[in-house]
Amino acid sequence: MSRASKIFRTFAVADGLVLAYLLELNVAVLVAPPSPMRRQSLLEVLGLLLTYVVCLGLVRTGALRSNNWTALLYRIGIYGTVQQSYVFFKHLLPVVNPGSLDHKLYALDHVLFGFEPAVWADQFVTPATTEWFAFFYFCYFFLLAAHIFPIVFGSRDQLLLGEFMLGMLLIVCLGHTGYILVPGFGPFRAFPELFHHELPSGLWMDLVWSTVRSNGAQKDIFPSLHTAGPCFIAMFSFRNRDRLPFRYTWPLLGFFAANIIGATMFLRWHYVIDVFAGFTLASIAALVSPLVTRWEVARRRAEGLRPLVPLFGSQSAQGSAPDNVGRAAA
Repeated sequence: MSRASKIFRTFAVADGLVLAYLLELNVAVLVAPPSPMRRQSLLEVLGLLLTYVVCLGLVRTGALRSNNWTALLYRIGIYGTVQQSYVFFKHLLPVVNPGSLDHKLYALDHVLFGFEPAVWADQFVTPATTEWFAFFYFCYFFLLAAHIFPIVFGSRDQLLLGEFMLGMLLIVCLGHTGYILVPGFGPFRAFPELFHHELPSGLWMDLVWSTVRSNGAQKDIFPSLHTAGPCFIAMFSFRNRDRLPFRYTWPLLGFFAANIIGATMFLRWHYVIDVFAGFTLASIAALVSPLVTRWEVARRRAEGLRPLVPLFGSQSAQGSAPDNVGRAAA
């Protein structure tokens, strides 16, 4: 077997998913019509691809002796590049797909669901209701951080860690692909004439506006990742409810996820079809990730390969550390 084949055998499904996603971004920019921002976008996504290749090459070939550096580079290569790509979307999305499908999404909502929740909720706009939903909308960032950092950087259970990382990567990679294929601004910008009540200023509403204006990609509505992310975490927590802390947190996460979904429409960011697509994406990720992770962990153990996800503080970068698979997923 050639050296390239041996290295390829060590790659995980998540590694291939991220590689395909980064290649997709590069191809999308390369074939985009000429524009002032096209060259900058190409340099940015090419930089992400090169970062991924270097990090994964060092990790999967076993070139590094330091297990902590191996673990850190893996997370930078496979997770950091995907998250960083969102930062570039503010000017990348207009480059690769300058149009907008807002009118088609709005029409589709009426065909499939008979109404547009964002417009219907306009009658209930008050300072209190706006602050309620703005609070939950902003809590999306804290909810993700409270799970991503402890699990991705702290867990030593290969099943738990692999399932969570693959699920989140599926959501983000496929979700970002949806942004490219189905661009739109959302009801608040596409149909301002439909709303008779302005969303009032307040502590949480002002934070939401500030975050969206400074860091938002602007045309990132389909699917709703504000729906997909919290729903996947709630499903993941319910699946692992025999463990701490999920035994106690899964009902609270379900409550937060439901309110975040409501907030995406009440605050006029999303059409209901965006939310439906986000929930579908979360459900697919929750079903697929544990099945693939169990298969990958078993394959690696049987073939004596390095752990699925390199761990911080493991005994050796060469794979002699125990592969903490924990219990078999139910």
